[in-house]
Amino acid sequence: MFWVLVGVVVAIGVWLVSLYNGMVKRRNHVEDGWSGIDVQLKRRHNLIPNLVNTVKKYASHEKEVMESVTKLRNASTGSQNTSANQEQKISHALSGLMLQVEAYPDLKADANFKDLQQQLAEIESDIQYARRYYNGAVREYNTSIQSFPAVLIAQKFGFQEAEFFELDDNDVAREVPKVNFE
Repeated sequence: MFWVLVGVVVAIGVWLVSLYNGMVKRRNHVEDGWSGIDVQLKRRHNLIPNLVNTVKKYASHEKEVMESVTKLRNASTGSQNTSANQEQKISHALSGLMLQVEAYPDLKADANFKDLQQQLAEIESDIQYARRYYNGAVREYNTSIQSFPAVLIAQKFGFQEAEFFELDDNDVAREVPKVNFE
């Protein structure tokens, strides 16, 4: 009888340790996912000045759009916490810049611009992948700390729900950029 009781206590202890370690593992996946997003956003932010300067050579009268892209990039770079809304604004401004490029056949043929455009397309794809990975990690982590009986352990050890990387304003994301060539 004594050994059965000891076996049950040991089994419960192993189970609790396993449950705790699983939550820590999932929390680390969330942190890794956010780090991946951060790396891709920094790559994009580093590319923006080169892209804007290349376009400036051909489209000097489109100053407003280029200043808007640069201002958004600088505002985002200066903050410690990158928000999904801020990044959505940058994506929106970049798409407006790319629409303006259509009016400049010489620019579209420029090898430097083509290279920058290709890099931007790759970075945007990598950002989307990083966001999907992060949101998947958040989903798994949140599910694990909200499920019973793990929720009891999660509360005791301070595991907090993670937030999904979502757009703050879906209307802005769906809006077609306005381009003015006056």
